[in-house]
Amino acid sequence: MNKKLLSSFDATIFGGALLGVWCGYVHNPLIIKLATGVSEVFVNFLQLISLPIVFLSIVSTLSNMQSIQEMRTIGKKIVSYTVLTTLIAASVALFLFRWINPLSGSLDSVDVSGTLAGAQTSYLQFILNIIPSNIVQAMGNNQNVMSVVFVAVLFGISILSLEDEHKKPLQTFFKALFASILKITMGIMYVMPVGVWAFVTSFVHSMYSSNFNMESIGWYVVCIILANLIQAFVVLPLFLWTKGISARKTAHGMMPALTTAFFSKSSNVALPFSLRCAEKNLKLSKRVSSIAFPLCAVINMNGCAAFIVITVLFVGMHGGLTFTLFDQLMWVVIASTAAIGNAGVPMGCFFLSTALLNGMGVPVNILLVILPIYTLIDMVETTLNVWSDACVASVVSKEVGT
Repeated sequence: MNKKLLSSFDATIFGGALLGVWCGYVHNPLIIKLATGVSEVFVNFLQLISLPIVFLSIVSTLSNMQSIQEMRTIGKKIVSYTVLTTLIAASVALFLFRWINPLSGSLDSVDVSGTLAGAQTSYLQFILNIIPSNIVQAMGNNQNVMSVVFVAVLFGISILSLEDEHKKPLQTFFKALFASILKITMGIMYVMPVGVWAFVTSFVHSMYSSNFNMESIGWYVVCIILANLIQAFVVLPLFLWTKGISARKTAHGMMPALTTAFFSKSSNVALPFSLRCAEKNLKLSKRVSSIAFPLCAVINMNGCAAFIVITVLFVGMHGGLTFTLFDQLMWVVIASTAAIGNAGVPMGCFFLSTALLNGMGVPVNILLVILPIYTLIDMVETTLNVWSDACVASVVSKEVGT
């Protein structure tokens, strides 16, 4: 996408957003119904191609590498930086929670037996669910993206290990198939302003119609939003700066993907745009971006990690639990682990946090109060996740070269 087209795309996106604000404010039933239908069509269509993109991108890139050693080098760097940024995001969230203290209660109380038991059970099931019983099951379930990644890695490594006689036809096949699905994404980009209008209209209408008590959860929301903003505007730019990469240029080049992530609330939905922006605007190494973005869309969830830490402590304390400092530090690790493999779909992090709290036996009624404002939180979190993906991919691309 050239600079002129990118500028035009940004302008139409902005125009669609402004029109959406007005349409959501007027509360016309016909417009709201139309916007809801259009947004559902866009999300469904993008989710339709998101898993094939994850699968084909990983298989195509792994199978076309020079050797398994090259794959290990790139994969190790991606995972290392992903874990690092996610742990920092969770740590920032804990610091802000302790500093702001939204419930004004004691944050260093006695330990609670069983606090971590539910989470451990959930993780065991999560690990078991990574390996599907068949490939159709993996591709047919948008919630378990890790299964798709697992199968794709198996295919990629196995193809890379074949003799040239069998390897070359498969390399060509998957590379061509991946190129064809990326062509589909280009068509979506031209009509994306319509989708933005629909997303914004539905969002403004739902927020305006909700009578949530902002005072009761205000500081909780401040904690989450502030944690995301610090990670996005301080931590990640510093991460790029230490590697000699311009955060401003990176953000500008990724703007279409970041905009899509904000309004769709899905890392998977934004994936096609992320790949396109990385290769055309940022000029990143294709062999790196084709692995980094699909993999990061699954395991690099900075915003989700911050949300889990703050939500578990907030809801748990509201439900009568107390947490020692050690408990809180453990939740930094648990939240970071939980964020890895979280489905990159709207409200994926919300449902994951609910499952962890249920496993701890904590009443989750307060989450229903949080739900009306979660739309905004989800938008910010998803944008942070995609921004972090871009930062990791940019650093790895520079380190391994083109």
